[in-house]
Amino acid sequence: MVEILFFVGIILAASGLIGPPFALALGLTFGLTVRHPFHAESRRLSKFLLQAAVVCLGFGMNLGEVVRAGRSGFAYTALGITFALSLGVALGKLLGVGRTQSLLISVGTAICGGSAIAAMGPVLNADEEEMAVSLGTVFVLNSVALLLFPFIGWAVHLSQTQFGLWAALAIHDTSSVVGAGAKYGPTALAVGTTVKLARALWIVPLAISTAALRKSNAKIQWPWFILWFCVAAVAASYLPGLIPASAAFFGDLNKLGRAGLTVVLFLIGTGISKNTLRQVGVRPLAQGILLWIVVASLSLWAIHAGWIAL
Repeated sequence: MVEILFFVGIILAASGLIGPPFALALGLTFGLTVRHPFHAESRRLSKFLLQAAVVCLGFGMNLGEVVRAGRSGFAYTALGITFALSLGVALGKLLGVGRTQSLLISVGTAICGGSAIAAMGPVLNADEEEMAVSLGTVFVLNSVALLLFPFIGWAVHLSQTQFGLWAALAIHDTSSVVGAGAKYGPTALAVGTTVKLARALWIVPLAISTAALRKSNAKIQWPWFILWFCVAAVAASYLPGLIPASAAFFGDLNKLGRAGLTVVLFLIGTGISKNTLRQVGVRPLAQGILLWIVVASLSLWAIHAGWIAL
């Protein structure tokens, strides 16, 4: 019976009958009330599906917008990452969180959530428990952000461009940025996705520099899907002018990416169980919440005041 409910949830999410926030809420209800029959398989599928969905979303982007958003957000990203990492490490020491856990939570908040944690974990020689706690903290806060951010944006009257920028700066994972942006509007989706993916590229220099400092030979997990997103944006920007029929095909791929993202959010929700919440513990969760609140509040204030703009 539980297996049937799981597959029904996937079908509903893929069908377009429910939106991203409802898919996440449905997944959370499943994860918190029943024992997941395919926990490991679901996590692997959600990781692959997220990357494929992001690439498909690239077919709905304009290359000029991608480049402009990435260039404009460079300075904000550099300052934001430096601030979040510094504050996160300080909070971790204050709360007595283990050094590796503290760094992973800080990196996940500063750059791009689970992807950054997955890349930095081997470099920091993190064990399975440290990885689980860090990922659990980020996934819990991602779920809250996806449901809460659009309502905050509407309450303070953010434009779609402003909201997309805020989501990219303050929400951990690309999946939740895209989900929140899709709920807010098409421009918010485009801005949020491009700025977040440009931000995710900072995994590369951070992982390399950390590995060099620690003299680690660990294999770094590169975010190759970002390159394919850019290739998709190039194709969508130039091929329709040469092959008009390709425009409809790219449009279908973009819709497929949105559907895939909704399924990803359902799968992420199912992965958050009572055991996950117990594993996270009070101190790492407190560090993650405090750091996230400060980053989200300051970036919202700066964007609303016009200090940060694209």
